[in-house]
Amino acid sequence: MTQKSILITGSSSGIGYDAAKGLHAAGWRVFASCRKPQDCARLQAEGFDSPLIDMADPDSVVNGLAETLEATGGTLDALYNNAAFACPGALEDLPVAGLREIFETNLFGLHELTRLVIPVMRQQGHGRIVNCSSVLGLVGMKWRGAYVSTKFALEGLTDVLRMEMANTPIKVILIEPGPITSNIRQNAIPHFEKWIDWENSARRAEYDDVKDRLYKDSGPDKFELPAPAVTKKLLDALTSPRPKPRYYVTTPTYLMGFLRRVLPTRLLDAIILKA
Repeated sequence: MTQKSILITGSSSGIGYDAAKGLHAAGWRVFASCRKPQDCARLQAEGFDSPLIDMADPDSVVNGLAETLEATGGTLDALYNNAAFACPGALEDLPVAGLREIFETNLFGLHELTRLVIPVMRQQGHGRIVNCSSVLGLVGMKWRGAYVSTKFALEGLTDVLRMEMANTPIKVILIEPGPITSNIRQNAIPHFEKWIDWENSARRAEYDDVKDRLYKDSGPDKFELPAPAVTKKLLDALTSPRPKPRYYVTTPTYLMGFLRRVLPTRLLDAIILKA
């Protein structure tokens, strides 16, 4: 039996790293891409193929995929678009340049890589594209507008791609995690410091809570699950003969998915603001 191959973006830690380990243990050949050379070197030392892919750099996307395809002989069974980051802050304090930066990684780079992979999968006659969204692709939350907007956009992009690929052998799937143990908060700090001038904000007093959440370790969130909870759903999405269009992970995603369907907008807003 031929070993199946998967390219995972954003594999240096958290969801992507656990997915790389879980898929490798399940017998897949894993191409665990990272944005930084030192992270690629670390994963290579652990036995992974680890191409350098910075989703905000189109040349890096092209070259990283080319390296992957060269290693597989030109085939790729699955793509897991996981790379993303957050930039917390009030939307009124977020410059357009900051919003553009997060879209480059969270959406535009993802779209470019996906476009490059589709012809490969079409030619080989099969393939699965799994996009990692979020509960914040279903509902919005204060201070997370930059990240939320990319995930809402990803949801729409994925829904349309799934419909467009319905008459092809390519399956397109969303995974929507809620709170998962990862470094997303720590990794958000440089973006917050780069783009959000909180000291001169009309909401300066409100930023105390935002900074506490970023800079202080207050332990896991309520309902937080470890990254293997996502990997379990990813494996199902990759191996099920008829995968679901969406896979929820964590109680908050199930709850918000339900409430969004049944509640009027004002009431849902009130519940989220209280939470």
